[in-house]
Amino acid sequence: MLKKLLASLAATALVALTPAGAQELKEINFGIISTEASQNLKADWQPILDDMAKKTGLKVNAFFASDYAGIIEGMRFNKVHVAWYGNKSAMEAVDRANGEVFAQMVNADGTLGYYSHLVVNKDSPLKSLDDVLKNSKSLSFGNGDPNSTSGFLVPGYYVFAKNKVDAKTAFKVVRGANHETNALAAANKLVDVAVTNSETLDRLKDRLPEKFSDIRIIWTSPLIPLDPLVMRKDLPEATKKSIREFFFAYGTGSPQEKEHLMKLSKLSGFKPSTNAQLVPIRQLELFKEKSRFEADAAMSPTDKQVKLAELDKKLAELSK
Repeated sequence: MLKKLLASLAATALVALTPAGAQELKEINFGIISTEASQNLKADWQPILDDMAKKTGLKVNAFFASDYAGIIEGMRFNKVHVAWYGNKSAMEAVDRANGEVFAQMVNADGTLGYYSHLVVNKDSPLKSLDDVLKNSKSLSFGNGDPNSTSGFLVPGYYVFAKNKVDAKTAFKVVRGANHETNALAAANKLVDVAVTNSETLDRLKDRLPEKFSDIRIIWTSPLIPLDPLVMRKDLPEATKKSIREFFFAYGTGSPQEKEHLMKLSKLSGFKPSTNAQLVPIRQLELFKEKSRFEADAAMSPTDKQVKLAELDKKLAELSK
């Protein structure tokens, strides 16, 4: 299905030659990660993409996939030109899909972060992370997308790796889903505990307050950097400039722009950013991997020492 979608989008890509002979895109595909149902995401993003088309002169197509990997692969094969990612998926796009971070979301209150949560139904006997870990063998768990920062990487380190727990085997049942689906599964008692994030809960409070009231948070992560926007490095410079100027100015114009940003994720706008935004996420990945090797009783001491030394070297390089 994804291959067919990529092929059809490839056929629609329009490229025109400028008088100077340089290629300039006339149409781009904007990737949107699957944090919730695509109809909700389209409703939130389409007004901004319409404004983007008006301001830049580009035809802007929303590109959806069933998981984060579909957006990463779309960018890798040049079928997605610009995308909204979480930090973890942005890291994959930078490393594997010729992407570069150029912008970061900014909250309406000026802050630059959000949180990962473990949630349960309001009537659940589970009151804390300790309760979850002690009773995990009898619990069903709603995990996040493997390429999600708040749905997988952050809880994977702070909840599981630091407690020397393997989420894949610790629970009676493990199901993977997006943030919205996980939150609703907890509200509807379809899982005992699930991963979601503060942005999703804010939207759920607005859209489905009765479901939001059925959810209770039992664990909150440290602050996570707000999501980046990523573009392919090989886009024409004129196209890059036009896209940057649009996002950096967005929210400073008409009242409608401010409304669109508030509806999207209670944002005030976007600020310039670079791949350096991903350094804390890279550190988390390495710390998580280090914890896994340290807890591996089957690994020989020599091999373990070599692996840990390699990871310490990478962590030291990131610290620079």
